[in-house]
This record gives sequence, C-alpha cells and structure tokens, in this order.
Amino acid sequence: MAAASGMIMQNIFIAKQYQKNSHFVNQYRMGCSSPYMSSMLPFQGGKFAWDGTTSMQLVNVSKYQRTSVNRGLVLCNAAPSAAVPTLEKADFLKLQNGSDIRGVAVAGVEGEPVNLTEPVTEAIAAAFAAWLKDKKKEEASRHLSISIGHDSRISAQTLQDAVSRGISSVGVDVIQYGLASTPAMFNSTLTEDDVFLCPVDGSIMITASHLPYNRNGFKFFTSAGGLGKADIKDILELAADIFKNSSVEAYARNKASASVKRVDYMTVYTSNLVKAVRRAAGNIEKPLEGFHIVVDAGNGAGGFFAAKVLEPLGAITSGSQFLEPDGLFPNHIPNPEDKVAMKAITQAVLDNEADLGIIFDTDVDRSAAVDSAGREFNRNRLIALMSAIVLEEHPGTTIVTDSVTSDGLSTFIEKKLGGKHRRFKRGYKNVIDEAIRLNSTGEESHLAIETSGHGALKENHWLDDGAYLMVKVLNKLASARASGAGGGSRVLTDLVEGLEEAAVAVELRLKINQSHSDLKGGSFRDYGEAVLKHLENSIDLDPKLRKAPVNYEGVRVSGFGGWFLLRLSLHDPVLPLNIEAPTHNDAVKLGLAVVAVVKEFAALDTSALDKFVQVS
Repeated sequence: MAAASGMIMQNIFIAKQYQKNSHFVNQYRMGCSSPYMSSMLPFQGGKFAWDGTTSMQLVNVSKYQRTSVNRGLVLCNAAPSAAVPTLEKADFLKLQNGSDIRGVAVAGVEGEPVNLTEPVTEAIAAAFAAWLKDKKKEEASRHLSISIGHDSRISAQTLQDAVSRGISSVGVDVIQYGLASTPAMFNSTLTEDDVFLCPVDGSIMITASHLPYNRNGFKFFTSAGGLGKADIKDILELAADIFKNSSVEAYARNKASASVKRVDYMTVYTSNLVKAVRRAAGNIEKPLEGFHIVVDAGNGAGGFFAAKVLEPLGAITSGSQFLEPDGLFPNHIPNPEDKVAMKAITQAVLDNEADLGIIFDTDVDRSAAVDSAGREFNRNRLIALMSAIVLEEHPGTTIVTDSVTSDGLSTFIEKKLGGKHRRFKRGYKNVIDEAIRLNSTGEESHLAIETSGHGALKENHWLDDGAYLMVKVLNKLASARASGAGGGSRVLTDLVEGLEEAAVAVELRLKINQSHSDLKGGSFRDYGEAVLKHLENSIDLDPKLRKAPVNYEGVRVSGFGGWFLLRLSLHDPVLPLNIEAPTHNDAVKLGLAVVAVVKEFAALDTSALDKFVQVS
C-alpha cells in the first residue's frame, strides 16, 4: 500500500536524499501501509526523519480524521534497493501519448523499465491540480475537487493512492470512485448531485486502454471535455519542475486543508444509461424484456453493463463472460479491434443463441457488437450502423471519421443514407475536435467515430463513450419493438444493408530505423514525411492510380478497384499502410505500387510489405 502522507514535499525530500546516494538502484517503492480512509486531512507541517542509508523513515505527526480510526503517527519504510529515479523534463514528456499519459507501471517485462513510479505519479497529479486551480482562478474562494477512477489493472490501487497524495498536496479535495469507466469520469464533471459530491472540477481516469498488464496511464477531464495535447504537455512540464523541486515550494505553501472521500459514482452513471433507454422506448420500465444479450468485458471495467444496465431493462444476460475485473487479462485482450476478442464474443452469442453480443475495451470508451447470426458490428460496420441511427435522427448531418475508413463506407453514408462523410486525421481526439469545429462553422455534425471503436455524439457532450454507443443500439432495439417494427437484432442488420465491404483489408507497419545512417541525424518524422512526399509525386505519374481529391493525413490512393493509405504514425517511427481491395491480386498490385517507391529509402523496414506482395 502506498504511503498515507498527502504532501508532494515528501517525495522532494526523498528525491534529494537518494540523489545524494547514487549507488541506490533505479526504483522507489513506498513500503508504508495504512487503513483505507473514507475521509481524511492530508499531511500539514509534520516532521520528516532520515534514518541512515539503509532505510528511510517518514514521520507524519498530523492527525488523520476517519470514521472509525484516529492515528497520529504514520511510519513509512522503504528498502534501500528501491530508489527514486532522477528524471529530467524530457523523461516526463516521453510519457505523453497524444492527449493521454501512458507509461510502464509494473516491472517484469524485459526491456520495459518502470517509468510511471509513485513519485512521478504524485508529481503529475499535483501538476494537474495546480493547472486546474490556475484555470479556476475566479473560483479561488472555494475548495476545488477532483475525482479519480481506475480500470482493472494490477497497478490501479497503487497509482490511485499516489494520485490522491499529489492532488491533496495542492490543497484540492479528492473523491475516489474506485473501479470505474473513462466515460463516467468525464460525466462526473457534469452531474449535479450534492449527495455524490458532484459536479467535480476535474477528473482523472487511471487507465492504459487495451495495452498489456504492465502499462498504465492517465486521462484528464474538465467539464469542457478531455484535455488536449498542448494541455498534457504543459502538465508534464510542470510535473517535471515539481519533481525537481524548482517550483514546488509555491504549491507546498498552500496550507488549505483537503479531504479524500470515497463515492459510488458508477451508480449515478449507470442509472442515467438505463433512463436513456427507457425514454427511447416511451418510458417503458423494461423495454428489453425477452431480449437475450451477452456482454464480454474482457476482465476490464465494463462488467457493470450486464447487471447494472441490461438487467434493470429486462434483458436476459446469461452467457455473459469475463465480467470480473482481472488486470492480467487472462482470457483475451479487451479490445474490439482484436480478432481473438471478437471471436470470443461471437462464439458466446452463437453458443447462447443470443439476440445480441456487446464487447468493451478495458476502460469502456470503446465498444462493438455482434448480431444473432454472429455478424460483427465493429470497424467500418460499426460506423455504418451508428451513421444509420444518427442520420435517421438528424438527416443530412456530417459523419466525421478517421482516415482509414473504407471507400465503401463513404458510398454508404452519402449515397444510401443521404449524409456527408468527412475523413479526417487518425486519433479519436482529432476526429472529435473536427466535428466540434464543423458545428462551430455552421456545418451540422452529430457523430465523430474512429475505426478503433471510439465514438462520440453531440448529444452526449462529444464524449467517446462505448457504453453510450451501445445504449444508442439498445434504443433502436427497444423503440423498434415498441413500435411493432420487429424484434431481435435483425433491425440492426437491416440498417447496414448495402454497405460494400472489401474482400481484402490489411494493415502493414513499415518501421523507420532511427539509427540508420540514411536519416543523416534527422528525425524519424522528417524522414517519414520525405517518404510520403516522394510517394505523392510518383503517384502523379501513374495513370492507373488516383490520389484522393481531399485528404488530411498521409497519401490516399485509389486503383485496381480498391485503395491504399500510407501515413505517418502519430507517435511512433512507423508508416502504417492500409490496403483494401476486392481481391488479393488487386491488393498485391496496390502493394507493389508502394514497394516501387519506398524501396529507395534504406532506413525503412519493408519486410512486412515485401512478404505481402511476395517480393523476394
């Protein structure tokens, strides 16, 4: 259990001591244990004592206020083999993953040293709290509060405690939700309910989505939505300053008391989902009565959906699987894009003769579905389904997607449904921000959705909420039955009738070797852009290929009845290549067109593409 103290100054003190003893190894773990507190006051002006070089002892003589226990002395001991890592600003910035923060929180995977330690986490949390206080200057007369939730990862509890300490150190109240979903955390900034201490001023979700068990990270929210890349960068830079004690004194002087409380906010969140389905069905109490719907949570945080949403609506949920949280993810990766995961939910639907199957990713901001015949609604088919539902409600609206959606989807949205399709840059935040921008210019857009399963609706505050996406699907089932239009998932399957789907769809990753002399000391991003520019110029000379007239990312080309898109990864030294075509031979022809151009770039690993086109 992490240390009970709430002051970031503890970590500054510890860091200084370990920097004086450089022979210690590079990992620090707090060895303190304390009862779980439902309400407490953080450390204020207690005393620290350093006990030699073989152990560290922190003594906090302030009083903690609890419902059942009062303890005025907290001792924490750390073994000498677990030292605070000395991090520079660049190391903090490496934790940025677009609009999220992600790192390695658990040791045990070779070549992946822990960089999301407790002291680092405390500094990041303190930085977010300080950033929030700066944004809320006009409300300085009242206590601000931040909610914290986490998914099922094995490092969740440790990081939750560290986040709580960091927030408290800046004099901001902490409200812990425990196991929660990412969408619920954002909603807690909007809900108005004094009983549940809402709305909060900010929120932190501890998650690394579908990444392996040793990873973890943070997503941040205010009532305006998720933070952007620039905000995350600012917070990480401030965290680095706090960690290095260059500006922490200013925050440490804040003597305002802060509390840490525990609230079951998921009760509020799930009850709102239930109400939404009932409203869509004409306020019927059990609009899903008789429907058999199975849920696969992949041992993530989405297990609540069966008992807390579907069953109150009357649905039968027997056959649901992997609902228990298990951060080792023993059954399959909680990822609607993963073939093994989709096979698992499909088999569950068929084995149980269910009407519908629903699958979530780890933190429930993504989802997918399967109809009674085992046909998947994910990737382009999920976008087509959601587009059909939204365009029934908002005829002619613009559907914003990421760059890798199919030509068949564009035809379906524009020709079959009468909407507009705008392909934009990869990345769910990019897609959402583009939809918001379109609305601000007068072009109506009600859906922003990525092929990964991130889907956000204007009616839901532009939050990428996998559970709410499935509520829209359930609304369609319930309203169709209520109107006598039919039962079962056939109504959903009918909605995507006419969607043209490529027989061959592949994604190949061409890695850039950053140590290769061909980069000439330049960045992988500059090198990747050079590859794309050369490809673009070459395509102009090939009469069999045609560049997309409007394109916001990479180089998209049509030909041989299909298309390809070569783009530069948002974060990694990789050029992903997506190819879709009516036959394998057509896909190979498109691949060969790319091979002919990129082979000139020696630092580019084309082995995956070479194998696909069978080039020796």
